[in-house]
Order: sequence, then C-alpha cells, then structure tokens
Amino acid sequence: MKLMVRTLSRIILGGIILGVISNAAPAVAQSTAEKVEVCAACHGQNGKPVDKTIPIIWGQQAGYIYIQLRDFKRGDRKNEIMQPIVSSFEKEDMLAIAEYFAQKPWPNLGQPRSAKDVAQRALSAERSVGCTSCHLDQFQGAGTTPRLAGQSQEYLAKTIADFRTRARGNNPGMTDLMRATSPDDLAALAEYLGGL
Repeated sequence: MKLMVRTLSRIILGGIILGVISNAAPAVAQSTAEKVEVCAACHGQNGKPVDKTIPIIWGQQAGYIYIQLRDFKRGDRKNEIMQPIVSSFEKEDMLAIAEYFAQKPWPNLGQPRSAKDVAQRALSAERSVGCTSCHLDQFQGAGTTPRLAGQSQEYLAKTIADFRTRARGNNPGMTDLMRATSPDDLAALAEYLGGL
C-alpha cells in the first residue's frame, strides 16, 4: 500500500511538473531563475525536498549537479520526471543551474545522528569501501563528487539500492563498490551519513 501511494504521488507530481513545463516559454527564452523554479516543485522551495527519496540539491557540488543533469539529458541516468525537464537544456543552461544551486546553503533536514553502534559499523564499512577517498573526510564531496553528509537517509538508501541493482547505471564504479558491500553495512552507512 505504501509503495502504491508513493507511486501515485510521483505520477501526480510528474503530471504537475510536465504541465508547468509544457505551459512554460521555450527554454531559450527563460532565465536561470525561471528554470530553477521548476526544480523547486520536487527539490523544495527551501532546499528541503518534498519527498525523502528526492535528493537535496541546495549546496551540492556544482560539478556533480552538472554531470547529473547531463546524464539525465543523455539518458545515462534514468528518471521519468527529470528526463523531460532537462531535454531542452543546453550545456550553458545546465552549468548555470548547477552553479545556482551550489551557491545555496545546505538545508538541515533535522535527521538524528546515528547510534554509536551504527556509526561504528558505518565507519568500518567506509574503511573497507574507501568512501572518503572520493567524498573526502567529512563526506562533503568536491568537484564532480557529491556531498553525502546530511543527505536524506531515504535518498541515500534508494541510491545505494539503485547502484546495487544497476537501476542507476551512470557510475559503474559505484555499482561495483555497492555490490561488494553487505546490505547491513550499507544501511548503516546511509543512516550514519544522513545524521552528519
């Protein structure tokens, strides 16, 4: 039932967004501010997404946002809502949107810190996987590597699952790492990172 409600809400939200897009002026005639207003329908007016499985993009690394927009446009990353939105974007649009969101403050979702045993398991898994070699010591990311600290636990868990099942295929290295790590360790990592 919960899955049915979530699916229905995504269909409705997707319809609203597509309605906004289809009624909007051509992409070349829109300013960056007008383009990012469409993003707020899902990613939140205040940077807090309307659904916990949608990522925070406020304060995210500009290079990472650009790469994801590019991958949605190319079809390398699949999403029935994102692909129609970015289909008309040019490279300059994507770079401007990425920079716009990167300059916003990272929102606090108010997620609690993980329990000590969960944190210990997560840090042990991190040492095995080597997350900080790309995401840096405080999981803040840099350049084209995303910030993970403070991201929604539900989004992190969904992303991990999507990499493991290859539903998300725009980063094969992440798929390999997620498949080599136990589900329990990955669940601990998602909880730990969300609470940072």
